[in-house]
Amino acid sequence: MYCFQNATTKEPLRWYVNFEHPYRRRPGLGIDTMDLALDLVVTPDLMGRYWKDTEEYAQLRRLGVVDDYAGRQIERACGRAIAMLDERTGPFASGWPTWAPDPSWPLPTLPTLPPGADEAATAMTPYRP
Repeated sequence: MYCFQNATTKEPLRWYVNFEHPYRRRPGLGIDTMDLALDLVVTPDLMGRYWKDTEEYAQLRRLGVVDDYAGRQIERACGRAIAMLDERTGPFASGWPTWAPDPSWPLPTLPTLPPGADEAATAMTPYRP
């Protein structure tokens, strides 16, 4: 879930719910995830919404990239996102879009990559919680 904001005014531009597998660490500093194509875009006032990339998601389903098990999980996640939007709960509750980090906070530094971090990753196993 993202709330895109105007960099100057901090006013919300749009809300964006990106359906994807959770991030998973792998050995070294690697992180695996997989975008599931389907996105929900919501207007700044939370009154309008539309689904994005539904055709791409349908193709992933047809090809079996998103199997029936994952498809059911995604359907439930879509329902939870719509319920939170309709009920103005979770990230859609009032106040959150105005949050910004304290300008006095230092910028994070990037770690040095360990030996072998540039090697090819092993195949990702299907996500099963």
